[in-house]
Amino acid sequence: MAHPIRLRFQSDARQLRVEFDSGEQFDIPYELLRVESPSAEVQGHGGDRPPPVTGKETIRVTRAEPVGQYAVRIVFDDGHNSGYYTWPRLYDLGKNAAEIEAAYRARVAEFASR
Repeated sequence: MAHPIRLRFQSDARQLRVEFDSGEQFDIPYELLRVESPSAEVQGHGGDRPPPVTGKETIRVTRAEPVGQYAVRIVFDDGHNSGYYTWPRLYDLGKNAAEIEAAYRARVAEFASR
């Protein structure tokens, strides 16, 4: 599994650039990081997934804190700070950003049509 060697929070572009020891690098939009937070608040408790998080197009990151040697905790300007982004999760978000974002947009549309 690839491990990040550098995380660069790019405020102007509102994205996180992650460089991995495999030579790969990905730009992950802050919005995607926020709406796909690994926190129980976003992912659900005990299998029931809550409605998708919306309205985060202009979200900003206020700080990031290492969690051991396996993750980073990202603090957003809306106060959300409970997700631990593990290295495999960041890799997945970077590598599969288009598919993950498409699935998110589909969930938003499905929820809105209920």
